[in-house]
Amino acid sequence: MTIIAVFNQKGGVGKTTTALNLAASLLRTGRTAYGIDLDPQAHLSSISGIVARSGNDTILSLFQRNRPLHDLVQESSNRIKIIPSHSELSKVDALYGKGYNIVNRLNNSLQSENFGKQSTPLIIDCCPMIGVLSLNAIFACNGVIIPISADHLSTKGAIQLEKSLTALEQVLKRRVPRRYLLTRFDGRRRMAWDVLRLVEEHFGDDVCHTRIAENVSLAESPALNLTVFDHAPNSRGAQDYDDLVEELLADGFIE
Repeated sequence: MTIIAVFNQKGGVGKTTTALNLAASLLRTGRTAYGIDLDPQAHLSSISGIVARSGNDTILSLFQRNRPLHDLVQESSNRIKIIPSHSELSKVDALYGKGYNIVNRLNNSLQSENFGKQSTPLIIDCCPMIGVLSLNAIFACNGVIIPISADHLSTKGAIQLEKSLTALEQVLKRRVPRRYLLTRFDGRRRMAWDVLRLVEEHFGDDVCHTRIAENVSLAESPALNLTVFDHAPNSRGAQDYDDLVEELLADGFIE
């Protein structure tokens, strides 16, 4: 299966919005889409209508008890199969350290369980910091999507993340493919084009041709616990995420 981590070390860049609507758009292609919420804030879980009263039935129990991932999957209101998060995930670093066995826990579980079919995409919504949780996503994934809102601070976060990914290559023994995705892009603002030029200078061909425009429907849909396709299927936001999926499928980033 194709495993995609959605990650940036800066918050507020459209990370969860991208994870949610990427999975939702993949559903529209006839695939079965899975999502793993690896952020203790659990926004992907709550938007999908899943609120866990305890950590027993969330991704937390993978770290606590090595519970099989198949036991944790819940069918969400938006038809994405979600492994939800829990606030107690924030303690994983302190409780378990950062040894190889713990940062490779998710990867080992996905491989040993033969999780999903080859054509089944799995999208991981990461927390915005380098730690045990995000390292689990990077160790497990086939590729990373780095959302960058059209401002300079999120660009700095992406540049820092690129350095972190490059440093990890010595441990992983491979280069993790990545795509840099401009979000909240307003073509009427000069700064948006300045950021685009800066991103293209730094990351070249790894920058997605698709840009996610600033869009009211995208901003509204999380508050309604809906994907943009359920909230406003004819909106610019819905079209942008469909275009993104078409691009990622065409270049083989997603099988």
